[in-house]
Amino acid sequence: MPNHAVPAIYLASASPRRAELLPLIGASFDVLPLNGFSVDESVRGREAPAAYVKRLALAKARAGQAAMQARGLAARPVLGADTTVCVGREILGKPADAGDPAAEAARMLRLLSGRTHRVLTAVALVSGRREWLALSDSRVTFRTLSRSEIAAYVASGEPLDKAGAYAIQGGAAAFASHLAGSYTGVMGLPLFETAQLLKRL
Repeated sequence: MPNHAVPAIYLASASPRRAELLPLIGASFDVLPLNGFSVDESVRGREAPAAYVKRLALAKARAGQAAMQARGLAARPVLGADTTVCVGREILGKPADAGDPAAEAARMLRLLSGRTHRVLTAVALVSGRREWLALSDSRVTFRTLSRSEIAAYVASGEPLDKAGAYAIQGGAAAFASHLAGSYTGVMGLPLFETAQLLKRL
């Protein structure tokens, strides 16, 4: 049920998972595509994963605000989010961005196999000149994966457009033996942190 105490917002994301999650906390929103206002997602030098994901979430919210203004849309707060998977300081992006997505997805899954990794999701809310930022930091442990399991999962196509080459709400649910933190954060939109940001409005 919509929470009428919170103003309607724009979601600056094309992720269907975020659009599915946001109504669970009663948010009223419209999806705002960033066509023409894309954000450079490349890592800057030795940028730490937390700094990287917070920078991108804020950049996406700002890009959404610019898109809103350029298209003459009604002024609303804009929510942006970004998720990254990391092993140590290595940031694992989307395999689809690599030259050989299937090979990159398999490499990432081999790296995650039998170990614990971090999933960082930052959420940014921009309203006029006001900006708020929150970070969800979760740990996910994968059981040891066989080569055939990795090959079958990559062949399904699911990992190719996902940070870290997996979707916790999809086939990779069978890989995760333990999760400490926010399940919705690992999905791409931490609902607790998002709700706390919306309360600022």
